[in-house]
Amino acid sequence: MDEPGVFSWQNPWFRWSVSALAVMTVASMLVGFVWLPSVHPDFTARGLWESLCRAAGVPSSWADQTPAGERGERSTAVVLDREMARAGARDAVGRGATLALNCTMCHGAQGQSASNAPNLAGQYPEVVIKQLLDYKAGVRANAVMEALARSMSERDIRDLAAYYASLPKARTAPTTYDETLPALVRVGDPLRNIAPCISCHGGVDQKLGAPWLEGMPRDYLVAQLKAFAAGERRNDPHGQMRAVVRLMTAEEIEEVSTFYARKGSALRH
Repeated sequence: MDEPGVFSWQNPWFRWSVSALAVMTVASMLVGFVWLPSVHPDFTARGLWESLCRAAGVPSSWADQTPAGERGERSTAVVLDREMARAGARDAVGRGATLALNCTMCHGAQGQSASNAPNLAGQYPEVVIKQLLDYKAGVRANAVMEALARSMSERDIRDLAAYYASLPKARTAPTTYDETLPALVRVGDPLRNIAPCISCHGGVDQKLGAPWLEGMPRDYLVAQLKAFAAGERRNDPHGQMRAVVRLMTAEEIEEVSTFYARKGSALRH
């Protein structure tokens, strides 16, 4: 009787090799396409197919069924340009000072808030312009700010921004490497794709439209970061802030907010 061939199913070594290969293939797929994607902090289980696509690097937007405002799409109509960042003329600053009389109750007489509203003194003009235009369009929600912004013309908004930009940042100083910085402020977390705060908000670079944060009220910063994380605030172009903050822990949000708030309080004392 003839011996079974090497590649014959009757050969026990061949059967064992094929079976072992099949088991290893299935196990590798389960680990690579199911278990590994599931351990990411932003993982949401929506079925095996989406897990496979995620692990294979397929863009999540191809299968993303979440509302547009909750995806990384643009949710503001404001297009930032360098013209917005230029210092306003003297007449614009003077007219803006008059308009700012309507803002003193929350933002302070000199743009330094005594409440939980943001400090506006020395804020980059394009930041004030963008936020007011977003309030005006209803993209950023706040009953008081929306009503005020809707009553303002585009010239009013630019003049008001010019006025606040002209005020000195008396209570704050820029963040530098010559001090102790929280890890997320200094280097971010590359493994979680979190860029350092100072890469956009000053210290290393200031991204056009990114606000000056030093000296901001701590509770205000915490509230805004939590609003981004929950998707309640969605006026960040392409969802970059939402993408970052959703990966941060509650402790990290508190730490970053406390650091930037402390930057102002340390200079006041």
